[in-house]
Amino acid sequence: MQGKQFFYELGKLIYQIDGIYCSYGRNSKITSPNLLWIMYALNDGNKHSQKQICDDWDIPRSTANTIIKDLEIKGYISLSQIKGKRRELNIYLTESGKEYANLLLQDLYNKEEEVYNNIENSESILQILQELVNKMQIISNGGKKK
Repeated sequence: MQGKQFFYELGKLIYQIDGIYCSYGRNSKITSPNLLWIMYALNDGNKHSQKQICDDWDIPRSTANTIIKDLEIKGYISLSQIKGKRRELNIYLTESGKEYANLLLQDLYNKEEEVYNNIENSESILQILQELVNKMQIISNGGKKK
């Protein structure tokens, strides 16, 4: 297999996986794929800034901002200033936000666990994909690490 064919096949697989998540979102009444990924990120129990979520999940800042404002209005998240960062806020799920996230995502987590339990070499897959991302970033940045 040559490089072009490799990336063609890789692209198809990535978009098929993305399509599965989008279908899950539509079938579970999640209003947008970006809402799915933002709630997914926030529901991991760690601190997140909007910038970090946008960078990690490749969500446009304006889209994330709209979703985050809506979640804040609904009382699902709270925001707090990050020390030393004038314009960056940590985003936390409130108790009702945790309930909402679990309601939205529990079925997905169960399905992911079932798939995970039926895959061999899952950690190797992640390592290979991370290596691929790192090398692509270096090449994209003219040979410099991001």
